[in-house]
Amino acid sequence: MTNKNTSAPGAAYAVGDTDTRPWGSHTVVAVGKNDGEEYCEKEIIVSPGQILSLQSHEHRREHWMVKQGVLTVVLDGKRLELTKGDEVRIPLRAVHCMANLGKDSCIVREIQAGICREEDIARYMDAYGRGTADDPRAASSLAVYQQILTELKKKA
Repeated sequence: MTNKNTSAPGAAYAVGDTDTRPWGSHTVVAVGKNDGEEYCEKEIIVSPGQILSLQSHEHRREHWMVKQGVLTVVLDGKRLELTKGDEVRIPLRAVHCMANLGKDSCIVREIQAGICREEDIARYMDAYGRGTADDPRAASSLAVYQQILTELKKKA
């Protein structure tokens, strides 16, 4: 997949923006405003055996809908297993991440609402060595994240 990030740092997402990450990829499929609030809709592909960073957002909420596969979710210290057709809402400032412990790709439709910028990510733990921050509110989620990392390593 070709990276096509047309937005400058701090700029809004644009339809067609794509990015390949260590955990998989995402493509922006819709952007706009709804009642004066920005929204961005992405198709996220989480590769088998991969996990995104444990993170939160100060300026946006998210709504995830599983389109294919099984998605393991960390949400404020809880672990959820979602399958095709399942949905979860990620509130503002919630500590969260998604992982794919399965053998097939997991496809998730993500709808962001609020201020939709890539810079609105506070990372608390990352399997790929990206910078992280300390925050006591992430403690219970860190334990769940580490448990999932251990499971992924056993399957590798």
